[in-house]
Amino acid sequence: MISRSLARALLVSVALMTAGGLLAGCNTDQVSLATNAKANQPVPPKLIAAMAEKDMDLQSPILVRLFKQEAELEVWKQTRSGQFALLKTYPICRWSGDLGPKVREGDRQAPEGFYSINPSQMNPQSSYYLSFNTGYPNAFDKALGRTGSQLMVHGDCSSRGCYAMTDEQIAEIYSLGRESFFGGQKAFQLQAYPFKMTPVNMARHRNNPNMPFWKMIKEGYDHFEVTRQEPKVDFCEKRYVFDAAKPADAKRDLVFDASARCPAYVIPEEIASAVREKQAKDETEYARLVAKGTPVARMNTGIDGGMHKVFAAKIPEGSTGLSESAEGTTLQMLAMAKAPGTIPGHVNPPKPNLDAVASAPAPREEPVVAVSAPAASTRVAAASPAAKSESGGFFSNLGRKMGLGTADTTATATATPAPQATASVAPGAQTSTTPATAASRLKAAVTRFVPGHDRSKEAAKDTPKPAVAAAKPAEPPKPDTRLAATRPALKPSVSEGAGDSTPMISGAAPVVQSNSFDSRFSAVK
Repeated sequence: MISRSLARALLVSVALMTAGGLLAGCNTDQVSLATNAKANQPVPPKLIAAMAEKDMDLQSPILVRLFKQEAELEVWKQTRSGQFALLKTYPICRWSGDLGPKVREGDRQAPEGFYSINPSQMNPQSSYYLSFNTGYPNAFDKALGRTGSQLMVHGDCSSRGCYAMTDEQIAEIYSLGRESFFGGQKAFQLQAYPFKMTPVNMARHRNNPNMPFWKMIKEGYDHFEVTRQEPKVDFCEKRYVFDAAKPADAKRDLVFDASARCPAYVIPEEIASAVREKQAKDETEYARLVAKGTPVARMNTGIDGGMHKVFAAKIPEGSTGLSESAEGTTLQMLAMAKAPGTIPGHVNPPKPNLDAVASAPAPREEPVVAVSAPAASTRVAAASPAAKSESGGFFSNLGRKMGLGTADTTATATATPAPQATASVAPGAQTSTTPATAASRLKAAVTRFVPGHDRSKEAAKDTPKPAVAAAKPAEPPKPDTRLAATRPALKPSVSEGAGDSTPMISGAAPVVQSNSFDSRFSAVK
């Protein structure tokens, strides 16, 4: 007890001194963190009861895992046996970018890899309710020249390269991290993955150019899976190294440099053998799935990120984007369920990037061949400028308005006599085709990538109508300039029955009340 109290006092003192220096340097409004009720919200009683059932202490260490494809954030907590067990899984409200690591500033990519979160990365005054910095770029990212900053896990369900939760969710996650620091954990590990590293997912994405990187971080995934211990992470030769230990005959401690040659190291045999066994099973299953023709996952054609199906069901024209869509449960059915937190009205579901789709090369088409008509009254397709009364449909108008296509190649039906044939037609060829326009590719992208898209309505829109006004191009989203002070001070817990009284688990510290956060711990952006 004495050593724990001393450790807590030292931790709080260091955190306060660090926070004070950084606050002065940032020239902030000097709001006292001691009165920050958002950062002081206690861990909900429901979650404390779950800890008691799983033999966890309130202030034991935590570990966080993120999965883009599944749109899930997992919080693992150390049990009294010393191993980690899953405490709770949170659906991610919004993440941006594509499957794959972040490479450069401004690419809107949410990072992937292994990161360390210490008290100074916790931000109780975030403009997005609460947040913590992922620590991107780490030493591996820097060795590859990757750039980026302020990549967060935060509230507000709005992402520009981050992992966004609801305010209620981040309040819970923040409180769990805070208590782990009070318990003596110096930093908790954040593992960010494109998907759960299972054989079926590896088989589905086998042609993705990021696969070498994913196989590398899968080693860390496997280390955690077989040991249920936080893997020790080092970097050398521009790669990750997990659970490295110095050889028995080594006279000096290991020194790792992400850009330098790896020192001589070993992996403890009990870990290495368990990992080899798991990887052998995974590779056997992977080979079986590939041999039977497991379909390859469709590459991203401009969709910006993903959203968990629980949230997509609550938004008009909601889409899960690059996250897994609802299997066996329709979005309409999920819309009846309770949302895990408040969804702001400004949330935008993942949608295709129409500019990226339009700029993509058109698929190769068969050449157009003129067909001789037996009678002069036969109707044929002729490439001619379209009349104003024939708008060509909503998507054609949108394409022309955005400068992505013209009406010069619009095929119109005429009743004029067919021109004299200029080429012979091979037997069996009865129809002609025209090259795909940018507008048609825009239309195809929306119908393919927006779940719930009503094709019957789309067909009606494609019917030529007189004097149809062209749609204006969508304006780019305006930057979010809201301040933290404009947001509600507190949000109810996402755990059900948060107001119920629950007995305190054995050996745990009492739940901290508000206005006491600064006396134990503080942090800044």
